[in-house]
Amino acid sequence: MIEGQEDVAWDEWTVLARACEEHGLEGLFRSDHYSSVFGIEERGSLDAWATLAGLAAVTQRIRLGTMVSPATFRHPSQLAKVVTTVDHISGGRVELGLGAGWHEREHRAYGFEFPDLSTRLERFAEQLEIVSRTWSGDEVDFAGEHYRLEHARPLPLPVQRPRPNLIVGGAAKRGTAVPAVRFADEYNTTFSSPEECARRRKRLDEACERAGRDPATLTFSLMTGVVLGSDRADLLARASRTMEVRGQDGDPEAFLHENRDEMIVGTLDEARERLAEYEAAGVERVLLQHLPHRDLDGVELIAAL
Repeated sequence: MIEGQEDVAWDEWTVLARACEEHGLEGLFRSDHYSSVFGIEERGSLDAWATLAGLAAVTQRIRLGTMVSPATFRHPSQLAKVVTTVDHISGGRVELGLGAGWHEREHRAYGFEFPDLSTRLERFAEQLEIVSRTWSGDEVDFAGEHYRLEHARPLPLPVQRPRPNLIVGGAAKRGTAVPAVRFADEYNTTFSSPEECARRRKRLDEACERAGRDPATLTFSLMTGVVLGSDRADLLARASRTMEVRGQDGDPEAFLHENRDEMIVGTLDEARERLAEYEAAGVERVLLQHLPHRDLDGVELIAAL
């Protein structure tokens, strides 16, 4: 998982994608932001879905997606059409992560509406339903508080059957969990310890059961930071590079200690043990945030897990 808004250039995207394919990683996901989430204003960002369309044309195997696209950025019909387009370009390898949106500074900077959280969650829920229904092949009529569709039948349908993987991002609270149980294929949570993941998984399972859905049909995944090293010295060097991307100074030892509960840090053996803890907590897939994106050796380490 690459934070594309932290100055990742197009040639760097293609190199990253090649490395993921060569080393056997399942996929390459990117964030969907226009401004640095670390407040470093001079960093730039290519558009997430335009980037994925380009990568779809120059890759053969890896899956591609967002983690996550904010509902505040695009109309749901346009978003569904863009994802379908990338699905066709890739031959059926795209996934859509969708969330309510949170980065107020970039919304103000680029002129996106940023209503209160309750309204953003309402818009997110309507978007999730619209995207899900427009991929069904049925004609869609929709009259919500925020969107209206009349006799919509968007064609062509996505290549994937029954549809691209539809992921909801959140903390397993009602505002995202209830719509996810109705319409999503996967629920992704972020930067949580195994113990917190187990609690969130339990809340999702309970929401499924209340809605009459088999909890096993809603994949539970985690997106979290990663700092790996072949040995302790290598680990500290990579921690320093990760801190640099985050705009942080200080002691890399202290950084690793402070983030050991909610990130995967350590040697390969230590990281494997941590992943086993997440698996025991109910996590079925992990997306690893690789901040120093120019570190291709780090991609190879991730692939070795």
